[in-house]
Order: sequence, then structure tokens, then C-alpha cells
Amino acid sequence: MLRLFYPWEFAQSVFAIDFARLYAMGFRGLIFDIDNTLVPHGADSTPEIDALFARLHQMGFRSLMLSNNGPDRIRRFLQNIDAGFIDNAQKPRKKGYRQALARLGLERQQVVVIGDQVFTDIFGANRCRIPNILVRYIGYDPDADPGKRRRLEQRILNRYEKSPCRHRLGEILSAPTAAGEGTSGRDTAT
Repeated sequence: MLRLFYPWEFAQSVFAIDFARLYAMGFRGLIFDIDNTLVPHGADSTPEIDALFARLHQMGFRSLMLSNNGPDRIRRFLQNIDAGFIDNAQKPRKKGYRQALARLGLERQQVVVIGDQVFTDIFGANRCRIPNILVRYIGYDPDADPGKRRRLEQRILNRYEKSPCRHRLGEILSAPTAAGEGTSGRDTAT
């Protein structure tokens, strides 16, 4: 049962993912969560994120935002990004993931879901058997209480770290960045 909450892979951030390798492996679509995955909760996109999406699209990826947020928030985020979206997705329900695959025009084995939450992004993707990558959520203050949900998530991830289920995408992580982001392992502060 816990395996439904295990990500296929973990990355410190979206910038630590080797997207070129994913493309070479046959993936053609990327389904992203927004808040705490790409930007801090409620924030607008950044020039770095805009450039990332421009590069991904230039590589040949199709992208879509799958968010539990409303359409106004998502449109504001996508102001400089050419990507589709599904709002009020009610993740982890399967319906939004299935709609995302249909809009991308791709099969589940051609798509990767990228998000920061085990109980929504990863659980929903696993329920639909879509490969996925969990990223460390943005905006974490190590001195703040992460909340009950994040503490429970950390317990699951501690088990995941000891599991043979790790790295089902084959270590698709890039080299550490200049900012010091690692290539593997989950911080204890999740």
C-alpha cells in the first residue's frame, strides 16, 4: 500500500532534473504542479522558470499544469509560459490526470508528473500508473513547523529511502548545481 505514495524518482528541484535524458528515454510530456514545485506558494513565475519552459518546449516536450488552484491563479503564473492547464483538478483524483494525458495527446508511459506533494501529486500519478518525480518543496523554513501532513509525508519518504522502489526512472538527475543542490536523497526537512 505504501508504494502508492512512493515517487519514481526524487530531485532537489526542477533544475536538478536531466530533461534531455528524459527525452532520450522516450518521454514527450511533462505534467507540472505549480505551487511549491516551480515557485513558492502563490508566487508568479520567475525568469528562470520561464527560461526552463522555453528550453523544454524547444527540446520537443509538451507541458501542462495540473493544479488544484483556480484558473485566475494559473493564468497569472503562465503569463510568460506557453502551456496548457487544468484547474481545480482535485488531485489525487484520477480524472485530472486522465484529462491531462488526453490534452497532451500522449500515453501515460510517455509522460512524467512533477510535483512536491506525496499525497496529491505522487499518489494521483501512481494511481494512474504515470511515471513521476517528487521535488523538494520550495519555501521551506527549517525553523518552522512543517505541519502534520508534511511530517507524515516524511515518514513515508524515510521508508522510501530504504526501498528497492527508488530510482525507477534510472537516476535522471543532473549534476549538482552551483547553488549546491544535490542529485539524490531526500532532505529530512520535507
